Amino acid sequence: MQRYQLANGLTVLLRATAGHAPVASLWVWYRVGSRVERRPRTGLTHWVEHMLFRGTDRFPGSSVHKMVARLGGVRNGMTSNDYTVYYETLPAAELDTALRIEADRMTNACFDPGDVEAERTVILVERADRENSSAFRLREQVMAAAFPDHGYGHPVIGYRDDLQRITRDELWQHYRQNYGPDNAVVVVAGSFHRDMLMARIEQLFGPAQPRRIKGEPESALGRTAGPSRGQPATVRLSGPEPTAYVQLLFPAVRALDDDYFPLLVLDSILGGAASLGNRGGGAGFRTSRLYRNVVQTELAASAGSSMRPTADPYLFIVGATVRRGIEQEQVLDALWTEIETARQVAPTETEMQRAQKQTRAQFIFGSERASSQGYWLGFSEVVADLPWLLEFPDRVAAVTADEVQRVANQYLRRETAIVGLYVPDEKPSVPA
Repeated sequence: MQRYQLANGLTVLLRATAGHAPVASLWVWYRVGSRVERRPRTGLTHWVEHMLFRGTDRFPGSSVHKMVARLGGVRNGMTSNDYTVYYETLPAAELDTALRIEADRMTNACFDPGDVEAERTVILVERADRENSSAFRLREQVMAAAFPDHGYGHPVIGYRDDLQRITRDELWQHYRQNYGPDNAVVVVAGSFHRDMLMARIEQLFGPAQPRRIKGEPESALGRTAGPSRGQPATVRLSGPEPTAYVQLLFPAVRALDDDYFPLLVLDSILGGAASLGNRGGGAGFRTSRLYRNVVQTELAASAGSSMRPTADPYLFIVGATVRRGIEQEQVLDALWTEIETARQVAPTETEMQRAQKQTRAQFIFGSERASSQGYWLGFSEVVADLPWLLEFPDRVAAVTADEVQRVANQYLRRETAIVGLYVPDEKPSVPA
């Protein structure tokens, strides 16, 4: 893997995959996500992602998808709390097309007023669809309680009233400030000639001008505070959906903190080894404590835990879907029992070996393809750093049982927990 930085601040990561199919995957990451937003402008970043898919004068959005598909490729993008990313994966011989598309999008995106209004409608409909889900509404409320002073506390899509009032000029300014080369990472993984590729990246991306303000305060980047560590709180939500949910949220750490890896192994022991990002799925959940002691005992239809890698301190989350006919309090008590066990008793050698093996396997198997390598290189550069990625398997393997018990005691505490409860209405609505 090679790392470069252009004069305009653009970071470039290249990883050639010798012996693989002649495929190249281009990822362009921007260090801007919903964490930089505040009321009354939540949802700006996700909206800008939509606008950048509208294309440029040179590469109109209506034709770019067809162009990439004709070349045998795929393209997409996503917005998260910590980043926005766009990618194209296509035959290596067609990589230059993807480079030209992304370089032009970085500097020449169109924010036509008509397109802005069209996307406002699309996003409001998307928001309305999510509001029909009790799980979304509960998550929205518990996250707001967990992060009262941080951008992680609002949904990536934004709040409805903000989406109704955000202007075209606000979107344009957000793009002009945050989507420049000095706030971006270009990653190419796959089959390519390194020197020729770097020369082309310099030619296409080099003229882009830096956009960020030197000496910009950390607060402007969203780092005002981590999750709330004050008094415990309970968020209750009711509605017509018949299935009850229970969530426990504990203030935890960011990806770069030393305690992240012991917490990740604890997550694997409690809920099974899970995918860390959007690459791959979970593993080993049937051997996890929550599955064996909460699901197989027929208290919950499903149960799990989560320890996401994030740029700022985040949350350790434990949750369950209550089985029909079971009292919600029974499931909540069962979750607390598992948490107290983790706090009081170190995991067995068998549990440690299984959790570490499954966690490392999830990471390795999720990094085999060129597109997955492009994802992980960029994700690590933006959310953590490259040593975090390169040392990941060894850091997982180095975690001890005592460390797992220590972090369970330190972070999974009743006095800092936020409890989220979705309770079905006693009399569900019946269609007329």
